[in-house]
Amino acid sequence: MDSETQLPWQQETVICHSQRLMQSFQYWTGFSLLDASGSPEEIAQGLFDAPFVLASHGTEPDPILNYGNRRALQLWELSWEEFTQTPSRQTAQEVVQEERNRLLSDTATKGFSNFSGVRITSTGKRFEIQDGILWNVIGEDNQLFGQAAVCSKCKFLT
Repeated sequence: MDSETQLPWQQETVICHSQRLMQSFQYWTGFSLLDASGSPEEIAQGLFDAPFVLASHGTEPDPILNYGNRRALQLWELSWEEFTQTPSRQTAQEVVQEERNRLLSDTATKGFSNFSGVRITSTGKRFEIQDGILWNVIGEDNQLFGQAAVCSKCKFLT
């Protein structure tokens, strides 16, 4: 089965990244994103179908989104292919970029941060994230793979 016909969570790179997301979140916060029992494939499916929004970006100079679970894709109104080609800065309006950049920098230093803020969908709808957590995604040797964010509370603004 090729990546064209696979669901995102079935791709080997996404399965590996899902492990990093889980392990990094546990490392920084002491909590688990979800019940982590099962095979790496089952965990990847669990994260993708989780009842919260989960997204991450890489380490490029202008970071590109590299993961979004089903709720994130629905929230930002993008397909997997569109989402994973989007610079993460485009998830926030220009007027909040300075605040967003400060949050990313603070998290890079501390490992994780709690946050709330207004973001924007691909079609221009504004929504507020409440009680989000942003953390550094690291590998087994503490190599930085980017940053990820999770939130359970989002509401659209009028």
